[in-house]
Amino acid sequence: MCAETPDYKDTLNLPRTDFPMRAGLPKREPDWLARWAQIGVYDRLRAKAAGRKPFTLHDGPPYANGHLHIGHALNKILKDMVVRSHQMMGRDARYIPGWDCHGLPIEWKIEEQYRNNGQNKDDVPVVDFRQECRKFAEGWVDIQRDEFKRLGVQGNWDEPYLTMNFHAEKVIAEEFQKFLMNGTLYQGSKPVMWSPVEKTALAEAEVEYHDKESATIWVKFRVSGNRLFDVVEGEPHPTFNLDLQNASVVIWTTTPWTIPSNKAVVYGQNISYGLYEVVNVPEECWATVGEKLILADKLAEATMKKARLEEGMYRRLRDVGSDELSNLALRHPLDQAEGSNGEWDDPRDFRAADFVTDDEGTGFVHCAPSHGMEEFELYRDLGMLQQVITYNVMEDGSFREDLPFFGGKKIMRDKPNKKNKTNPWEGDANTAVMAKLAEVGGLFARGVIKHSYPHSWRSKAPVIYRNTPQWFAAIDRAVGDGNDTYGTTIRERALTSIDELVTWTPKTGRNRLYSMIEARPDWVLSRQRAWGVPLTCFVKTGALPTDPDFLLRNESVNARILEAFEAEGADAWYKDGAKARFLGNDVDHDAYTQVFDILDVWFDSGSTHAFVLRDRADGSEDGTADVYLEGTDQHRGWFHSSMLQACGTMGHAPYRAVVTHAFTLDAKGEKMSKSLGNTIVPDQVVKQYGADIMRLWVATTDYKHDHRIGDEILKGVADSYRRLRNTLRFMLGSLSDFTEADRVDPADMPELERWVLHRLAELDVQVREGYAKYDFQGVFQAVFTFATLELSAFYFDIRKDALYCDGDTTRRRAARSVLDILFHRLTKWLAPMLTFTMEEVWLERFPGDESSVHLEDFAETPAAWYDDALAAKWATVRKVRRVVTGALEVERTNKVIGASLEAAPTVYVNADVAELLKTVAFDDLCITSGITVSTDAAPADAFTLDDVADVAVVFARATGEKCQRCWKILPDVGTHKHAGVCGRCDAALG
Repeated sequence: MCAETPDYKDTLNLPRTDFPMRAGLPKREPDWLARWAQIGVYDRLRAKAAGRKPFTLHDGPPYANGHLHIGHALNKILKDMVVRSHQMMGRDARYIPGWDCHGLPIEWKIEEQYRNNGQNKDDVPVVDFRQECRKFAEGWVDIQRDEFKRLGVQGNWDEPYLTMNFHAEKVIAEEFQKFLMNGTLYQGSKPVMWSPVEKTALAEAEVEYHDKESATIWVKFRVSGNRLFDVVEGEPHPTFNLDLQNASVVIWTTTPWTIPSNKAVVYGQNISYGLYEVVNVPEECWATVGEKLILADKLAEATMKKARLEEGMYRRLRDVGSDELSNLALRHPLDQAEGSNGEWDDPRDFRAADFVTDDEGTGFVHCAPSHGMEEFELYRDLGMLQQVITYNVMEDGSFREDLPFFGGKKIMRDKPNKKNKTNPWEGDANTAVMAKLAEVGGLFARGVIKHSYPHSWRSKAPVIYRNTPQWFAAIDRAVGDGNDTYGTTIRERALTSIDELVTWTPKTGRNRLYSMIEARPDWVLSRQRAWGVPLTCFVKTGALPTDPDFLLRNESVNARILEAFEAEGADAWYKDGAKARFLGNDVDHDAYTQVFDILDVWFDSGSTHAFVLRDRADGSEDGTADVYLEGTDQHRGWFHSSMLQACGTMGHAPYRAVVTHAFTLDAKGEKMSKSLGNTIVPDQVVKQYGADIMRLWVATTDYKHDHRIGDEILKGVADSYRRLRNTLRFMLGSLSDFTEADRVDPADMPELERWVLHRLAELDVQVREGYAKYDFQGVFQAVFTFATLELSAFYFDIRKDALYCDGDTTRRRAARSVLDILFHRLTKWLAPMLTFTMEEVWLERFPGDESSVHLEDFAETPAAWYDDALAAKWATVRKVRRVVTGALEVERTNKVIGASLEAAPTVYVNADVAELLKTVAFDDLCITSGITVSTDAAPADAFTLDDVADVAVVFARATGEKCQRCWKILPDVGTHKHAGVCGRCDAALG
């Protein structure tokens, strides 16, 4: 080409946009947050949505204590995507964030402050102490609110719900009073999980399981004779087998500290037992020659080995049948021990029990019903609790001071002993019990076992089972409120709700909660703490819980309590004169005692449906949420307590759907731990990458299963983000001066554009269905694949030539019309996930003080866009094109050509396909300067793809000159008015 050929670069319609390639999210996102607050996006959405069908996601309250962790971020971003997507699909989607503010973690922090200052919590007036707890919670609410907002979570942040707000405390008390009045509240005494360190009962949801080393002991309970007849003058009854005289039943336990509270031993009715005699002993062994032991045959060898007795050191004498066992009476190992003051001299009960197995231990189980639920239930059903319940263990886990040998010994330490790596919380009770048993000859063997053991998730200390008077909600007692549509008891209502009212994502959530509620005991409502809502009730002074009038049920008293709580909060319960104030003049003040236990915090959060969904104007019309969304651990937490609470007060579940997410692990699939140094904090991700990368990680994660996060994973997410950003940047550049005058009606568009519209119509269904099913990963993958493969790598690649080089042609205007449609759909579809970036993209095109993509709805898709016949045709076109591009890539790799426009290949297809290709500009679709379609037999060396039948390609170079404007190589270049251009470009130049 001659040197005088003009430079036509300025004549091209090149993209024009200031949209940066580099996002700079960490620095720029705070500006968009400030802008949304300034223009009041959330409030404007409420006004816009007036009259729409409401959609309410009820926020499970995080605890107001500490900075956010990765689980918080995942949870809140998922919720935000749910709310935003439902809003954009035409609902009035409301989100009221909330916080759990009462309870032990905050109380524990304030106590810590006291201890560090040498103060005792009990010396501080309770109202003053509660005020310090309130102030502490308020501070963390403010911190966490800012951290959640920084993640792009949109909601009514100015008016969140707090369980410590006065109205909330009033409603929690009111909900408790419903249990009081409907007959399901009762006071009972039974073993509950108890934290000696925190000195309170714990709910299952407040417990986590960790491996723990425990001392195990094998203990001898001596046979004292026939249980049916008294021993007369030291001689057994004539029907008693003399070879059992002074034999011992051996038990095994992992809790030596429970031996002083032993009241019985039980055996299995269908287990094979034998009488064994020790005939030889090694050194340092607690067994003695000649002693006789009764053991389950299946476990005898293992038990003897624990006592260092090998084969040959003992012998089996005979069978011991269950009928014979049923006649025996046993003595406690400490029976008649010097200095015991007769504490353990009563015979131990000995009977069969269904829960005894010969899977481990000795085939006998020692029973301390004050410290074990199975034993408690056994003796409760026998009507013998009065004989077997002990009160040996105090609230701090120490033995009562007057307990012989062990008074004051502690099961758990107040603080962990850092020198004891295997069992840092171990007190001195176990050691003392084992030493005394060895001294009196009651110890047969001992060892150590590592097993999964319950710990308080707050203090991380092990818990025990301890019998204490507590307040319970009976879940199998008929609720006297008339709301019997789903059943008459709390359990019936919950199980029916699970199956008939609630949908579950994933569906396995149904089975998990159903099995938990099906098997759970009564709900322990009381805690022995100070920071929370008290059990607002009075009991008859001096009466037993079995007294029908034990509980005061007085509507006037209840009303006075609620009125005070609404005005002053729950502190009113603790103020001077509270009892007289609430009982008023219509109840004898001396006849009743005020209860000062506080409610389980799970009752607080379980009641939130009442003061959020029911009482707030922006709550739910029927007091029931459309969805609860929390981690899978909340099947035993908030999902569970909310179900029980609501079934007790309004007769059914407070939610219509439950969505659960699993746990976030590190990049290696390990649980995150500060001690391991593998934690990833949301704030760090936001500072390094930006909140939208965190949000995109959530969107691309299969949250229903345990999932991972790490630097390499985040880098992969960031790479996907950049690819998507480039797609959007191309659209912005090509639409820089697009106006309505440029729009082309779909009916007048070329087939390629109509194929894009068809794909949009299909994708619209997929996106809406995905968002409705909370399948964010599916939605993003569908949109991302479409944007990067079908748009960037196919449609945009083809239409760049027309967009850049065409004049005012229908083809170019149609392409830009489609780009405008794509812009509106992609930005809106992605807005719930990439909140900040889609706002940036939107404002780049539609700047303005009131403009925001988050004020938009998903665009409706015309039915006319669907064209299955056209889609089928273009599936064939794209398949043939793939063979052509594959052949050209070979030539490019071999450096035969540098660009596809240097090629003019021949494509060999069958006649039907050849006719189809005649109807499209196939050379433009393949981005070649020319193409020949042939129905002849393809040469043997033609390029083919294994998965595309009957298509072959032979490469050939394009002939002619290179157009200096569009770079196509064509024969007519240089024959037109403008130098060095092809006919199309000549026309565009005018």
